[in-house]
Amino acid sequence: MKRQFSLSYLTALNCSPPEMVYIAERAGYDFVGFRSITPNNPKFSVSGLELSLSRDKEMFRKTKTALDETGLKVLDFEVVVIYDGCEPKVYLPDFEAAAELGGKHVLTIVRTSDRNQAIECFTELCELAKPYGLTVDLEFVPWFNVATLKDAFDIVSAAGCDNGGILIDPLHFHRSKVSIEELEQVPQEWFHYAQICDAPKYIPVKEEELIYTATKERLYVGEGGIDVAAILKKLPNIPYAIEIPHVKRVQELGVEQYARNCLQTAKEHLNQKIDTY
Repeated sequence: MKRQFSLSYLTALNCSPPEMVYIAERAGYDFVGFRSITPNNPKFSVSGLELSLSRDKEMFRKTKTALDETGLKVLDFEVVVIYDGCEPKVYLPDFEAAAELGGKHVLTIVRTSDRNQAIECFTELCELAKPYGLTVDLEFVPWFNVATLKDAFDIVSAAGCDNGGILIDPLHFHRSKVSIEELEQVPQEWFHYAQICDAPKYIPVKEEELIYTATKERLYVGEGGIDVAAILKKLPNIPYAIEIPHVKRVQELGVEQYARNCLQTAKEHLNQKIDTY
């Protein structure tokens, strides 16, 4: 079966959503993913363009036009943050905008140490997103409160929502020291899409080093020390969101050529390492 790929925001650093659409289409991607959901509390903002498609009506219009003109589809929207005092209903306009643009998934992270609140908020987010045909996919990140696959599994399992899921990012998978076998314990239907990238095998100790690589210097798939293919072999046939931020390469090559290189190297590596689904 044909593998499908999406251009993630961090790969096309600082491009607006409509720019990303045209770049993704020319570079040969099947989907595009936007970082356009921002928390009401600035303290919990994540790195990236501070842009809300639900509030910026002109940007929304231009993005919809770009999608209509190219025929490209939207895979996911980032980032719904569950934080102390978070009110899930504040994300309703974002879900509405995502659905109107044809989005399928919403990436979620947890920034609260209150496990009960995390479960309650995740459950409510799933319930709010369901009428819009959206899944809510929890990503574990080593320097956040949900830092491992087990942490994410516990929350999604406790929520028990059929549109809840877990997002696998090979970088975080490797750096949180998850074993391949742990993936076998997760229901396959929880995996709606996955991110792909590579990085050195060495795992930094300091948080600032972890963040630097994650946001500014990931590697092409197959270029680093993460066994990306082994991870993906445990997942069902789902789209892959290419998330490979590399500031220096983008500056040298330009966003479009860099995005094309990311896609080409990913395809070549996976074609070599994974036989067929």
